[in-house]
Amino acid sequence: MNDHSLPPIKEFAYLPDFADHLAELEESVEDEDWEYRQMESEFPRPILYAYIIHTFNRIEEEHKIAFAPDDRAACFNTGLVTPQQEPVFALFDENKIPDRQPWYFQGFVRKGDVRMTRFVELPDMANYIDDPVDFVFDPAMELRKNTEHLIAENRERFPIEFDEYGDFQLQNLLSGAFENAIRRTRRNFRIAVPQYHRGRVQLLLPLCLRSASEPDMAAVVERMDQYYRVATCLTLDQAYSNARLLGRVDDIWLR
Repeated sequence: MNDHSLPPIKEFAYLPDFADHLAELEESVEDEDWEYRQMESEFPRPILYAYIIHTFNRIEEEHKIAFAPDDRAACFNTGLVTPQQEPVFALFDENKIPDRQPWYFQGFVRKGDVRMTRFVELPDMANYIDDPVDFVFDPAMELRKNTEHLIAENRERFPIEFDEYGDFQLQNLLSGAFENAIRRTRRNFRIAVPQYHRGRVQLLLPLCLRSASEPDMAAVVERMDQYYRVATCLTLDQAYSNARLLGRVDDIWLR
């Protein structure tokens, strides 16, 4: 079966009871909030689900899926750890169901699990750092933004109380929010939180529309040759989910 409408991990492996496995994974790794706060989702633990799906994409790009010597088992490093800092892997066995994906998902297991002895070498976690400069926002560089486009494309992502605002009112609010965000990054470069999306690192800036310190949305900023470009705006849930792919989100405004 080769359905290219599916995420790559679902082409790679049959995932029975995946939601139950994610629940077990959440219980076994360091404590984090894997639920959306504002958005609805049909899938339990949507941030954790997205994390595993997109981590596999990067693992596949980097050819970091490990196979047992007999080619009857496979695994990849999830990048997550137990409270005792033991790495956790996704484990697969050869799928013996005819006309299905080549692998059958067995579950998430600790490095010390006896089943991991089938592998001569255990794979490394996904890497997203090609150029460290992409992870730091330079407030001295120009930030180019098209507020008209941002509003037209992202109206549904604004807080509901702004539904009755006209475009001109929202443009003024956004302009002030961007000025506030740049001032904050000048005082603390960690305010710009990196995220990984569609093969590149971008930065998230807080957009405070209702107060000076409580963000309502996040602006996605891409580094160009001599300036930054605002690509889009995200809800805080969307931004958190994207940022979590690179690591635990410790910045207080996004968490």
